[in-house]
Amino acid sequence: MFGVRIHSLISSLLLSIALFPSLALCGDALKVPFRIERNRIIIPTQVNGSPPLSIILDTGMRFDGVYLFHQDALKLIDTTGAVEARVPGAGSGEASIVTMIETGNVKFGEVIITNQRIMVSHSAHTQTFPTDGVIGWNLFGHYIVEVDYDQQLIQLRDTAYFSFDSSWTVIPVEMRDDFPFFDITVEVVDGEVVPLEVYIDLASGDVLELLVHPNQKFTLPKNVTWDRLGTGLSGDIYGNRGRSKRLLLGGYELTNVTTSFAPTEVRSKQETGDGIFGNDLIRRFNIVFDYPHQRLLIKPNKTFTQPFE
Repeated sequence: MFGVRIHSLISSLLLSIALFPSLALCGDALKVPFRIERNRIIIPTQVNGSPPLSIILDTGMRFDGVYLFHQDALKLIDTTGAVEARVPGAGSGEASIVTMIETGNVKFGEVIITNQRIMVSHSAHTQTFPTDGVIGWNLFGHYIVEVDYDQQLIQLRDTAYFSFDSSWTVIPVEMRDDFPFFDITVEVVDGEVVPLEVYIDLASGDVLELLVHPNQKFTLPKNVTWDRLGTGLSGDIYGNRGRSKRLLLGGYELTNVTTSFAPTEVRSKQETGDGIFGNDLIRRFNIVFDYPHQRLLIKPNKTFTQPFE
């Protein structure tokens, strides 16, 4: 939910310069430990020489670098060459001011990635976030990323050295603006089985979020409650909470799935698609993000049969 969409001034600043992360990989995978907090993947990360910070892994981060939530982080990192810019994000408020550093580095354990952009938020909304920041595209955009929830371990692989066995189920994806879209089938209300197109948002601690708009393909259940669904970079996000009867993904069925119903205009990072998979759903599988080959690989793990709270 804390992903960043880059456009306007920030787009010209970031996307006009082709920087790529520097990380040497060969046949062996590089391993990055993580922990789960509030249904999100947290990677202990040093940013430009800082002490270890609690950084969310987010499939919605679309630049090579780190977005830090707390302005106090400026006291911990090297700010040479920093400039100010504005960046919009999920929520109903205005775009937020950030301090941006063009070339920095991040370190996860013994893994160091250089040529990283660092943005530090000035927004009052993010100063109270319980984690320190968010990271994403510098991993997903350049490497094959395996997330093993059983072992709480991420493995980074070069695309030239990756292979997999028959225990994995392949989910084809279509990449749009760096987001992986794929097909699922959902029965939101009894007897109404509909095909939907969704994308993954690891920064969302929810299970399934369906986007509410005039052309939605599903019927909103009667038994829902209005609630604050979360907080984006630009403010709070409100919608309804309820349940879907069942969900089908790659031959696997999940039942009585907790579901949020959020207005598209304040929730979605994309203008297309019917919904969003949050980390509380994805964590029931070990998963490989293979963007270069436009596919996900999934395998149920030990939490697959846990009921949805």
